[in-house]
Amino acid sequence: METYLVGGAVRDQLLHLPIKDRDWLVVGATPAELLSRGYLQVGKDFPVFIHPETQEEYALARTERKSGSGYTGFICDFSPEITLEEDLIRRDLTINAIAQDKDGQLHDPYHGIEDLHNRILRHISPAFEEDPLRVLRVARFAAGFHHLGFHIAPETLNLMRKLSNQGELRYLTAERIWLETEKALMTQNPEIYFQTLLQVNALPILIPELAALSNKDFEYAMCALQQSVTSTAHIDCNKSAVRFATIFTGLNPGDPSHKTQSTPVQTLSERLKVPNYHKELALLANQYHLRIDRVFELTSQAIITLLNQWDVWRKPQRFLELLIVCAANYNARSNTPSTYPPKDYLWLLYEKTNVVDVKNIINAGFKKEEIRNELTRQRTLIIENTKTPAHF
Repeated sequence: METYLVGGAVRDQLLHLPIKDRDWLVVGATPAELLSRGYLQVGKDFPVFIHPETQEEYALARTERKSGSGYTGFICDFSPEITLEEDLIRRDLTINAIAQDKDGQLHDPYHGIEDLHNRILRHISPAFEEDPLRVLRVARFAAGFHHLGFHIAPETLNLMRKLSNQGELRYLTAERIWLETEKALMTQNPEIYFQTLLQVNALPILIPELAALSNKDFEYAMCALQQSVTSTAHIDCNKSAVRFATIFTGLNPGDPSHKTQSTPVQTLSERLKVPNYHKELALLANQYHLRIDRVFELTSQAIITLLNQWDVWRKPQRFLELLIVCAANYNARSNTPSTYPPKDYLWLLYEKTNVVDVKNIINAGFKKEEIRNELTRQRTLIIENTKTPAHF
């Protein structure tokens, strides 16, 4: 029985990046042997074992044979006779097929170290095209390693395009699509993920609402996405929600007079099973960004109505994130990367109106609906008396 550190931990170690998870490969063992040593088995079809002390994952070496459609249509063999090389060749990219033994020696049968040095994302074997999920994974790696100068090998791009054209992507579940997409959103260059999916004909299948944009609008969305990455890099917020909402702010919001009509943002959010918070923020930005852009044209009553609709006093964090999303989209289209006066102005109004104390209103004798009306009256008065600063 031999154990090897494999996958991302070895790759990131060689790239001098922080190691997030450590995955181990076991060669020459059986499930019974690991269980006898105190490992805890999780999963049946794909047995993974948890180390009794470190709680790290150990997987038996295996081979895979395609038996159906999609990324689940495989027959796996976990025989103890399977070699390290046989296990590594089933992996997606050469840079993810490097192993390190207990003595620290590297095993690199498919030249992953060379591709690391040359900054190439390259598939290992033709078996790459048997798993459609790899299209999303490679696009995500391209986004995650773009700042290090990585690019996808032309032959790998061709296989990704072939998978898309064959219709294999249609077998991916919404959960897996969203998982890879959310991981991509958290990289330094998430726009590369969507650009790559478009390049290999995968975007019309996975996110047709985004693929339907004109070339100009798509580039605006990608530019806004990159601006939102910069805006959220050093603040405490729901980064993936802000970046998700930023992409789809410019989609057709639909006719607001039809309350039951589904908008493109709502349709894609429900199809991909996007978290509710992400969906709500995207819907707010999609519906209100044009009014926020023109906030200086609005009356005090119109502004207080909007603040009430956004529930800013109970959800100030979401309000700030909404303003960040709108700023990223406005700046992308106007080519002004650092200024967005509506954001600063609306946040100033929120801070000023937030000082109104509902307890004082109740103590003054107001009841039920009167309380809300008085709150609105006092907050509207504050907005009316807040002069627009000259730098806005």
